[in-house]
Amino acid sequence: MIRIMIDSGSEYLPKEAQAKGIEVLPIVTNVGGNDYRDGFDLGRDEFFELLEETGQFPTTSQITPHVFAEKFKEALDAGDEVIAIILSSALSGTYQNACMAQAMVGNEGIYVIDSLTATYPISIMADYAAKLRDEGMSAAQIVEAIEELKGSAKVIAMVDTLEYLQRGGRIPKAAAKIGEAAKLKPVISVTEKGDLAMISACLGRKRAFDTIMKQLESIEIDDRFPVYAIYSYGIKNCERLEVRLQEAGISVTERRQIGYVIGSHIGPNACGVVYVEKKPKKGGIKAFFRK
Repeated sequence: MIRIMIDSGSEYLPKEAQAKGIEVLPIVTNVGGNDYRDGFDLGRDEFFELLEETGQFPTTSQITPHVFAEKFKEALDAGDEVIAIILSSALSGTYQNACMAQAMVGNEGIYVIDSLTATYPISIMADYAAKLRDEGMSAAQIVEAIEELKGSAKVIAMVDTLEYLQRGGRIPKAAAKIGEAAKLKPVISVTEKGDLAMISACLGRKRAFDTIMKQLESIEIDDRFPVYAIYSYGIKNCERLEVRLQEAGISVTERRQIGYVIGSHIGPNACGVVYVEKKPKKGGIKAFFRK
């Protein structure tokens, strides 16, 4: 059997993933000295409410090599192979820890993939891997297919507030105050190297949505894969974006919520789109922030 493992940077809720034969390993998020696991402890709305109430910036703990090694060894002892698709190495050390664990238990039958992305593009890769597994492909064949897919699975989103970027030390406090006063709405994406990056700092939500739509109009979406409208906490902005998508003839498969790991950085009222690009075009977006 082939086991597919992902971490909670994929946003996949454990019960939902389990139904597809995918295992989610939680990245622990600490707020005020208390640990929370996305999908296990607090609901996502409750988590964002906790951040608003405490005013604290959460910290995240990487999944340790020991945890990965235990999971890998368990699979090997059962005669199974493992494909682990991990949050971008440019955003977290979790991928490096998975590679360390792979070396600890032996490389045979263990495949570790650096997704070079974050949030729901990882879940799209995991779903695709599960589909190919269920169709009878070998682990090596699936890994090759995921490596080919991963550069095409994209996310683009609007950040509605600069407060959380400032809390996390991504931008200076003075710059955040000026940006908030000017109603700046950053539009962010992920670079080919796996960094979160700012495409544009837009004056107001309408211009931010215009930027997102312009980006989507410049590419061809692969309709073999789902299109997700995503949001953090509060759906009004996401609903507005969905209207724009519908007007452009882009069919949204489902609306999905951003979890603890990325949500901690972007805060409430963020929204965006996850899709697979049919014909990827190389872009030169600069790195925005790195964990």
